[in-house]
Amino acid sequence: MKELVMGFLGCGNVGGGVWKLLQGYADELDCRQHLTIRVKKVLVRSLNKQRSCDVPREILTDNPDDVLLDPEITLVAEFMGGEHPATEYMLKALENGKTVVTANKVALALNWHLLQAAAEKSGVGLYYEASVGGAIPIIGALTQSLQANRISSIMGIINGTTNYILSRMTENGEDYQAVLADAQKLGLAEPDPTSDVEGMDAAYKLSIMASLAFHTRVTYDKVYREGITKVTAADIAWGRKMGYVVKLLAVAKQEGNKVEVRVHPAFLPKEHPLAGVNGSFNAVYLYGHACKEMMLQGRGAGDMPTASAIVGDILQAVKAEGHYPYPTFANTAEPDPATVFDDNWTAKYFVRLSAADGTDALSYVAACFAKAHIAIEGMTQETAHGQAQMMLVTGEAKEQAVQSALSSLDPSLCTVENLIRIEA
Repeated sequence: MKELVMGFLGCGNVGGGVWKLLQGYADELDCRQHLTIRVKKVLVRSLNKQRSCDVPREILTDNPDDVLLDPEITLVAEFMGGEHPATEYMLKALENGKTVVTANKVALALNWHLLQAAAEKSGVGLYYEASVGGAIPIIGALTQSLQANRISSIMGIINGTTNYILSRMTENGEDYQAVLADAQKLGLAEPDPTSDVEGMDAAYKLSIMASLAFHTRVTYDKVYREGITKVTAADIAWGRKMGYVVKLLAVAKQEGNKVEVRVHPAFLPKEHPLAGVNGSFNAVYLYGHACKEMMLQGRGAGDMPTASAIVGDILQAVKAEGHYPYPTFANTAEPDPATVFDDNWTAKYFVRLSAADGTDALSYVAACFAKAHIAIEGMTQETAHGQAQMMLVTGEAKEQAVQSALSSLDPSLCTVENLIRIEA
């Protein structure tokens, strides 16, 4: 019988979920894996805090070195979140010959090159399945199952908070602020929701996925990012009439050495597989030259779904027995100079504008778009309380051309209220 002695860095919701899963799964591990797992030390901020799991008080510590320097502990699971001090603690664990399992997309996306270098130098493992998509095994798919594919595109709904908010707005016609407040009361959104609603959380995850899919380092700063705060019930209602559903979409595409990576609200045709992914569920839809279209869907957050991925990584690390897998691309602080990041992608665009009633705004806007060689497939105007609301949809156009056309509009005649890209 093999015994794994491990330590925890943190014991919040996710750490508590891993503790519960390890305790409840012990008999299966014994039977299936011939393995016992002993958690020797758990780092916490407060020794006296009431916890949702029954971690014995005698294994709690507020000294990180009790985990990081204990020679008996060979694997460390990190649940602290955020870049600091999690990155420093994981580096110290790796440098001291301990395999690390983490769900920390922020620390990984920003400091992956440092963590991987430390792991390789010490000959230990670095596992991060839970960093993207919770229980969805997208990291394993990209690093193992789909290695015989050239992945050319990824589209993902990879933030449960924003998907819940947009789903509620779509189903009930509610406004953003009202749904956000309700999500915060339910614990589905943080008191400070900025990372989720401004797309940062999804951008960290897309940085990781795109790097693995395209075999080149895609750093977080290369991901174009827009949040959902400008999306209104009116936008969603218009989309419904036209057969579209709005999602916060993470998009990555590769053609030759050109890569585009972006996170923003997008309209999808209601027939698209991702359009029906609602609530706090996540999904990743990708295309490989051999596997063709594929979608993985599941719960993208929560203590037990995330714990499922973490425990899976722990078992993979035990099975590796010193032969740990590392990404095949050059994992450096900056992207490969040969990779060209394209910020002038092609899409269709929905634009909502407002203008004072009585102005000939429709013909003026149409003329501005025509001057930029952008086709308009449809335009409508509604007037209420002395204010005209215009909605238009372009044909396929380049991002920079659309932005240039919008910036050329005279603000005394009309104001751009929102822009939502339309993805096929």
